[in-house]
Amino acid sequence: MSCLSLDFSNLFIDENSLDALQPSIETCHDMLERGNGPGSDFLGWRNLPAAITESHLIEIEGVAQSLCDQCEIFIVIGIGGSYLGAQAGLNFLNATFRNQFGKGGRPEIYFAGHNISSDYHADLFDLIAGRDVCLNVISKSGTTTESAIAFRLLKEQIEKKYGLEGAKDRIVVTTDASKGALNQLAKEQGYRKFVIPDDVGGRYSVLTPVGLLPMAVAGVDIGKLIEGASRGQELYSHPSTKKNDAYRYAGVRHLLYSKEKTTEILATFQPAFHYFAEWWKQLAGESEGKDLKGIFPASVEFTSDLHSMGQWIQEGKRNIFETFLLIEKSNRQLKIPTFQNDADGLNYLAGKTLDYVNNKAYQGTALAHTEGDVPNLSITVKDRSPESLGQMFYFFERAVAMTGYLNGVNPFDQPGVEFYKKNMFKLLNKPGF
Repeated sequence: MSCLSLDFSNLFIDENSLDALQPSIETCHDMLERGNGPGSDFLGWRNLPAAITESHLIEIEGVAQSLCDQCEIFIVIGIGGSYLGAQAGLNFLNATFRNQFGKGGRPEIYFAGHNISSDYHADLFDLIAGRDVCLNVISKSGTTTESAIAFRLLKEQIEKKYGLEGAKDRIVVTTDASKGALNQLAKEQGYRKFVIPDDVGGRYSVLTPVGLLPMAVAGVDIGKLIEGASRGQELYSHPSTKKNDAYRYAGVRHLLYSKEKTTEILATFQPAFHYFAEWWKQLAGESEGKDLKGIFPASVEFTSDLHSMGQWIQEGKRNIFETFLLIEKSNRQLKIPTFQNDADGLNYLAGKTLDYVNNKAYQGTALAHTEGDVPNLSITVKDRSPESLGQMFYFFERAVAMTGYLNGVNPFDQPGVEFYKKNMFKLLNKPGF
């Protein structure tokens, strides 16, 4: 049974339009399956869930446990796809105010190397002072500026505290199999190493050790996560939009884009989706935004943002459509109490759960935005479980890859990212620039 259910009823798109798109979807599906389309060198994500072996998961869990035995704080160093998937998973699966702690005495988990802020990293150093720390540095090349700087800073602190030999056991690298600066350093220093497959790009790497190791350190059942992703692989590998919700979602996104709906707003009603939305924005933005094409991915958190962005969505420029991302069942239920004097006028809700009220807020929002000519659809995930998360990851990977091909771009490269780097390196007087 699927962990996701979709409602396409508020899209202003008739079924005939989607049927007419089916031949194009089948052509793009063949390119994905046969590997003869643009970016075919980076299709390893497609069959990744089924390809992950039990022994590989055991290896990851074993290293995760050894790290937990050594440290109070675990720092993940990476940028973009090297950290967003792990942070999305921890935010979705763990308690809101536990700093992404795992269960049973797991270490606190923090992230570094995704910015070049002095204050951010200095505050992190203050936080870890006097505490036992382990690092996981994630980079295919090992030369990504933001991550490499953070690793230099943290590596220096680790080596001062534990010595070169002691630091060796506290640093794990996740990098290329055979090349790159980080791979070479791992060989020289004797660091434990996990491999990012050559045919998996960064934003599609959450189901590799890039995402699996940090989540395992937090106590996530990564076996269940892969089970959910494998279920997604089964469900979303059929060429027909009538049998494949990921392709149906991709199809309606393409049709709305062709009607000048150029911005997609991912709207959530649960803070647990905060970093999942960030992961989705990178996946969609880097995959689709090129050749002067692409849907601009944005996100909002309701009901909070209904009091800020709600006005714009309701009555602003009609170049938007909305995807509601919902949770069917929260981990716990809270009921609204009765107040004797009813001074706040809320006794009419007494005995109702917060989920009940939140769902009515969603329904009211969807109705209001439909009346405001904002096409919208909803994706409801069954619960906050590793299985549901794994299926969600795979669902969006398939859908975004399909949308990219439908729009005539390579969904697996990101040439535009290099422009800021070249300018920055020139300004920094980097040799060769």
